[in-house]
Amino acid sequence: MEQQNENAPVPRVQTVTGPVDPAELGRVLSHEHLLALTPGPWLSGGRRGGADGAEESAAAFDREQVELAVAALGGLAAHGVDTVVDLSPYGDAGRDAWGRNTALLREISRRSGVWIVAGTATYREAFSPAWVRAAGVEEITRRFVEDAQVGIGGSGVRAGILGEVPTGLGEVTGHERKGLRAAARAHHLTGLAISTHTTHGTMALEQIDLLEEEQVDPGRVVIGHLDNHPELDYLRRVLDRGVNIAFDSVGKQNWDLRLPPATDPQPDGPHTRQSLRQSDVTRADRLALLVAEGHAERILLSQDLTGPQVQQNPATHGQWGYAYLSAVFLPMLLERGVNEEQVETMMHSNPVRLLTV
Repeated sequence: MEQQNENAPVPRVQTVTGPVDPAELGRVLSHEHLLALTPGPWLSGGRRGGADGAEESAAAFDREQVELAVAALGGLAAHGVDTVVDLSPYGDAGRDAWGRNTALLREISRRSGVWIVAGTATYREAFSPAWVRAAGVEEITRRFVEDAQVGIGGSGVRAGILGEVPTGLGEVTGHERKGLRAAARAHHLTGLAISTHTTHGTMALEQIDLLEEEQVDPGRVVIGHLDNHPELDYLRRVLDRGVNIAFDSVGKQNWDLRLPPATDPQPDGPHTRQSLRQSDVTRADRLALLVAEGHAERILLSQDLTGPQVQQNPATHGQWGYAYLSAVFLPMLLERGVNEEQVETMMHSNPVRLLTV
């Protein structure tokens, strides 16, 4: 009989409250932002003038975000979802510039009873804090490794995935290449999987090219937001490269093209803003086709729900919140011939495999 090595590493998933046996996890929402459920801190109470007032306002906003997240997660257990991956990068989607408020995710997890996995990443240049814009690949790599091994921004909350690492609309900038290379190098040092952001599904193949240059195993990569790309054949080309893909905007049928923060005074009067639409009927049709073609083992599902997009999608996110995917979208898939085993693969087996180190 072969003797087992007692010192062999034990597979685990790193959550905000500590490492967890992968066998304990149920279904997973693989791309969310739990601290971005309100449009901004102006909705919180308690603001007064001066430094004390600013501190009080920030604390009130933190409390509000925690309460909102705990309430929003309350209905997930009924659908077998017990894990949420928060892919908020430094300085965006509810994460502060240094990642210190990642500590709030620990309180949300304990109060809601939901496992939460925190990602770490830099984001697009216009939305990034000054320290990220000034840092080189080596510094950002060191930061990601520290986030995984010690904790994000001094919060003590260790990252369990690298993401969401972005590229822009129809381009990959030097800033974005820097973030992708840093994530790739941190992946080799930590074993964490990489989850990316594509802007409306563009530049996925270019992301893969760069990660392959860095010798990243494509099976440890999730290319995000591909449910928003208009061409199904493009998704097939991405899948042919051996990566995983995410249909992670479920319920986000209407949204505005996100513009960089304005730095110059803007003139009064009407402004043109590009809006986009992707119906969930189209998402379900395309996803069912990909599953029928044998791709279920490399597809993940989520909603990418945030406060502003709740307002733009009152019949989906606005009515159902985090339950929409399970309560409404999964039945749409079953009507199109996807079976329960395939749903379980996309909602449980695939994300747990990627989160396990």
